[in-house]
Formats: sequence, C-alpha cells, structure tokens
Amino acid sequence: MLQVAAAVLLAGGFGYVYKSLVPPQPKVCGSPGGPPVTSPRIKLSDGRHLAYRERGVPRDKAKHKVILVHGFDSSKDLYIPLSQELMEELDLCVIAFDRAGYGESDPYPKRSVKSEAFDIQELADELKLGPKFYLMGVSIGTFAVWSCIRHIPHRLAGVALIVPVINFWWLSFPPKLVNEAFKQQLKRDQWKLWIAHHTPGLLYWWMTQRMFPYSSIMQRHPILLNERDLKTIQAMSKIPNPGEHKIRHQGEYESLYRDMMIHFGKWEFDPMELRSPFPNNEGSVYLWQGHNDKLVPFELQRFVAQKLPWIKYHEVSDGGHLMIHENALCEAMFRELLFGEEPSF
Repeated sequence: MLQVAAAVLLAGGFGYVYKSLVPPQPKVCGSPGGPPVTSPRIKLSDGRHLAYRERGVPRDKAKHKVILVHGFDSSKDLYIPLSQELMEELDLCVIAFDRAGYGESDPYPKRSVKSEAFDIQELADELKLGPKFYLMGVSIGTFAVWSCIRHIPHRLAGVALIVPVINFWWLSFPPKLVNEAFKQQLKRDQWKLWIAHHTPGLLYWWMTQRMFPYSSIMQRHPILLNERDLKTIQAMSKIPNPGEHKIRHQGEYESLYRDMMIHFGKWEFDPMELRSPFPNNEGSVYLWQGHNDKLVPFELQRFVAQKLPWIKYHEVSDGGHLMIHENALCEAMFRELLFGEEPSF
C-alpha cells in the first residue's frame, strides 16, 4: 500500500514539474478551436502567415513606405497619433505587422533575432514595397531592426530605433557600466533577465509561478512609468483599440516569453560592431531615447550611440518609454526619418 501511495505521489510530482516547465501548445489562428483570422495576411516561404495592417496613403500610390515593428505586448494595431491628413501630406503608407506568435501571425518556435529580419524582407516583397523601404522599430521590437541592419542593409532607405531595449550581455559594454545599470533593475527583473539569458528553459516556470514577484512589466509596476508616460497612458485610454484583445490570444509563451528569450539571449552579433547601412550617406539611422525612461537606462543607450557614430542620437530630457505615442514627438520621428528634418524639442 505504501509503495502504491509513493508511486502516486511520485507520478503527481513529475506531473507537476512537467506542467510547470513545459508551456502549453499555442492556439493558432485559423486552426480548430483557435482564434479566427480577421486581418489580411501574407504567406511566408516556410508556410507561416504574417498578419499586417496598412495606414495612410495606399501602398501602391504612396511615395514613402514605412514598416513599423511593434514592441513587447503590442501588435500591428499599436497606436500612432498620425492623422490621415498628415499621412497624406507626408505621402506616407505605414505597414505594421504582428511579429511571429503575436496577434494573428503564426507562432514560430525557431524564431530568432535573425529570422525576424527575413520575415520583414518577405513582408516587403509580398506587399511589393520596392527594392528599398523605411524601417521603424519600437522598444523590444528593435532587435528586429538591428537584425535588418546586420542582414539586409541593402533593402533599407532609412531607419529609426525608438526607445530600443538594451541587452545587458552585448559584449561591447564595459562590465562596470553594464553591471551598475543591471543592478538598478528591480530584483524580480534581474532574475527574469538572468533566466532568459542563461537558462531560457526555465523562463516559462518563472513567469507563471506565484511564489515570488516575477516581472515588473507583466505586473504593471508603477516604477516603470514616469510622469510623462502616465499622461500618455491617460490620453491613450480614451482612444478605442478594438484589436487589443488579440495581442496574446495565441498564448503568452509564443509572444511575450519568446520575445524575452530572444532579445535577452545570446545574439549572433554585437550591434555595437555593426557598420553603417548607408556608407555613401544615402540614408540615415536615428535613435530616440528618453532621459527619464524607466525601462531603458539612458547611460547604456548613450554608450551605444557613442560606439556607432553613424547613428543620429536624440535624447529627450524628460522623455519616457512611450514617446512614440505622443503627437508632436511621433510626427517629429516620422518627419526626420522621411525627410531628415531636425526635430525641435
């Protein structure tokens, strides 16, 4: 009897450990029991689908085509405060897409820093954007932008990195500088980032256990927002976002957690060793950082910009992490990307 009881307890223990470590299968859009497909999608060469959304001037008529890469816990429906009238004035078409596993784009277990660059290239080709296009990335979505600079620089007409999230393990960072910045993170985030980098197989467990605080961004800790960000959130809360419920509906693992593992994992290259994608000054790379960004240490961003003198760096004195959602700054970012207009702030 005792042997049976022990066997049952052991089996139950293994079952608990397995359930804690192994993420559930994603609920793929369009599959039986999965969410419906409601957005236009392209089919990639490997059979996956990417969902996208166009805004502004129709892409077959627009002079300027910008692919916009969303950040963490976001989607192709991210809010950008550009009116239709302004986009017509700029002769602009903005194409945003759900990165793999987000929204209505198929999950991709092999997703990597490199794969996202070629997803973007295929999106541009399928939508017939031409030999070159503009690229803008936001927050953690900028790892795809760095990858495009590395892998497909010949396709880029201009690049903007908006509040790009830092990987603390990029090799060019001086140990003292990066360690000081890392220790400024909340303990829960230090553990999260350490696990994502060193033992990514445990990240699902860490993000789903409730014995310890696990992630300030997932728990919406107020320390992440400065006064300017709070005002932006209040303004955005008054604007309907009917696609918000779709962001995670295929599962948090293939969208949010995989983002963490990729961005904070081991990269195949160090962004600070990249060469300019525009050696003949035929385009520019812009980087926007908030001095008061509670998610991205400005000290590390400054170091990145100093290591890459071909980047045109802007640091907004009281800016936070949500600057792209501010009317004046968003317009300034697009005007500079398309026309090289110097921002005034």
